[in-house]
Amino acid sequence: MELGEFERDNAGSCRLSSPVPELCRAGPCCLGIDEAGRGPVLGPMVYAVCYCSLAKQEELGALKMADSKTLTEAEREQLFGTLERARDFVGWALHILSPNLISTSMQQRAKYNLNALSHDTAIGLIQHVLDAGVQAVEVFVDMVGPAEKYQEKLKRHFPELEVTVRPKADSLFPIVSAASICAKVARDRAVKNWTFPEDLGDVRMEYGSGYPNDPKTKEWLAQCLDPVFGYPQFVRFSWSTAQTILESKAVPVRWDDSEDDPAQKGTRSVLSFFARKESSKRQPHRFFHECKLETVTGL
Repeated sequence: MELGEFERDNAGSCRLSSPVPELCRAGPCCLGIDEAGRGPVLGPMVYAVCYCSLAKQEELGALKMADSKTLTEAEREQLFGTLERARDFVGWALHILSPNLISTSMQQRAKYNLNALSHDTAIGLIQHVLDAGVQAVEVFVDMVGPAEKYQEKLKRHFPELEVTVRPKADSLFPIVSAASICAKVARDRAVKNWTFPEDLGDVRMEYGSGYPNDPKTKEWLAQCLDPVFGYPQFVRFSWSTAQTILESKAVPVRWDDSEDDPAQKGTRSVLSFFARKESSKRQPHRFFHECKLETVTGL
């Protein structure tokens, strides 16, 4: 799994995939989807789809995939190596979402929460493997939000597929377990090899697990905060943990043109000064009268 494309530009998103096995182009396949890094305040979130020929379900079971959360990093790396050696009947694709993209998406003016971002990423991955020629007939997905609504949403987008959304799908379906391992291995590597474009000075890179309730993570967040510019792009600044530290330790910012501020009601918008003013109707030139020409439409 080569993450060089994302590591060169870790401010946005990146989609990576393995070669599609001929078996998956020629015959029906199942897909599994899972993510890693949904909860941490640090680092990217990675969505993965793994697919396998239905004719090779027994072989997939023999690979002994498991929920990545129950495994050590070494065990996950070992199982990912097993998947890579099964490339004649198994393939995968990843979508890596940077912390910067996650936070800016969630804080845009039109509401776009993490569930919606997750759903759209999963839909994009399914479409990606279909476009690559994978003959998918069924897909198994780990639950994000209410399972029934998520399942209906996926069926509307892919009516030709048999869709199953379940809580803890990564421990119920081997193909979802395989996706879980792909996602977690990719996130672990992305975090470990993260390139900081910012100059953090003497700040140590001991940031713990990255989860908001980890004391090491909280301590690192306090240390790396710039009072004016905020956090490096490694931090999901939209998370409440980061917001709390920003509010208490960063320089306060006042947005005088905020449309949501009740105190600004009645204040003219900046755009109003550039609006075209309605002028009195001008009399047409006498040429039009003499030639008996009339305006039939306005531009």
